[in-house]
Amino acid sequence: MAPKYAPSLRRRLPVLAICLEIAFLLLFIFFVQYDDSYIQDEAQSKKRKTVTAIYADFQDVHVMVFLGFGFLMSFLRRYGFSSIGFNLLVAALGVQWATLVNGFLFEFSDGKIRINMMSLVTANLCAASALISMGAVLGKTNPVQLLLMTLLEVTSFIFNHWLLTRFTKMDCVSSIMHLHVFGAYFGLMVSWALYQPGLRQRHEKEKSSADMGKFSMLGTIFLWMFWPSFNSVLIEGKAEKMNAVYSTYFSLAASAVTAFAFSVLTSKKGKMNMVYIHNASLAGGVAVGAAATVIPSPWIALTIGLTAGLISILGCWFMKPISEVAFAMQDVCGVHYVHGLPGILGVLIRIVIELATASNLQVAWNEAAFYLFALYVTLALSLVLGLLTGFLLKLNIWKPHLDRKCFDDQAFWEFPHQAVTL
Repeated sequence: MAPKYAPSLRRRLPVLAICLEIAFLLLFIFFVQYDDSYIQDEAQSKKRKTVTAIYADFQDVHVMVFLGFGFLMSFLRRYGFSSIGFNLLVAALGVQWATLVNGFLFEFSDGKIRINMMSLVTANLCAASALISMGAVLGKTNPVQLLLMTLLEVTSFIFNHWLLTRFTKMDCVSSIMHLHVFGAYFGLMVSWALYQPGLRQRHEKEKSSADMGKFSMLGTIFLWMFWPSFNSVLIEGKAEKMNAVYSTYFSLAASAVTAFAFSVLTSKKGKMNMVYIHNASLAGGVAVGAAATVIPSPWIALTIGLTAGLISILGCWFMKPISEVAFAMQDVCGVHYVHGLPGILGVLIRIVIELATASNLQVAWNEAAFYLFALYVTLALSLVLGLLTGFLLKLNIWKPHLDRKCFDDQAFWEFPHQAVTL
């Protein structure tokens, strides 16, 4: 039997995708051009060296966004095609849209947006926020809904970034690092709005397998290896940049060891849980992001990683089942415990370190108030805008999933053994 939603996707997905791409094309024709100023600069060799260094970091982030996140979400045994394929679709659309929105808000001058390597890096980071949101609704949305969610989520996150940099005078790096908190809670609100009573109990297809677990572990390793670049790519000062790399590396190492240890402790049979390890191994990189430039010693980075890994494991083990039943909050990939809570922890750690190392407490307290206010704004916007987006995606015009079609590639993909019918 042919998948129920194949005909409806044929009418909706191509129309939406092509219309969006044509709209992007027109905007790029009239408003976007490459920034070739480094070619005209007298210090050409120095500029090229800088561009080459940025390109190396860009490649690391690029691999994380298009490969790491996709394979990380491929743990569901019957949703591997969709996890990896839809990750590519969301990231490709998100990068283009983020380039335009960032350009109009931050880089628009003389009627043009000038694209350089940092523009591409920032666009990838903004697209990553949409991938985090996708993790909360994985398997419960069709690609049309994901495209719409990407447009709205990327727009909302960049608007949040603009608010933080303009009104709280927060630096660009700290503002962008709120992507974990924003993406997690935006996605959770979308998931809550799309709640289906038939999925209250664990869906029969919402299970992993040994083969898909290997692919997901591959994604985890890619993200783990390149996360120091993710946290440091926007930092300009050499000392601060290296400090962020060192701190991220040690925090990731501690969270990975913690993940293995507490995965065994939380198991009734005393065995390791691969899903817990996928998530908690990365929590250290998330938690250290907001504070990476101000961490003075390696032992602090190790402590952050240990704490973040513990929070992630205990959240998945204890809090996730409760939230699913008590709050109808279906968090498929556990983004609350990988990105949400560790992201909040990172902001709080930044405040504590700033206060502990400040020479002027009055100034430090003022900065702490700004960081708390920025966190509050990020949480408020992500929750409200995520909820509105979820209600929009629930409209029947987008053909939302039926329970029996959730977590199943067959609803969207043609397999080699299936007959091709037009």
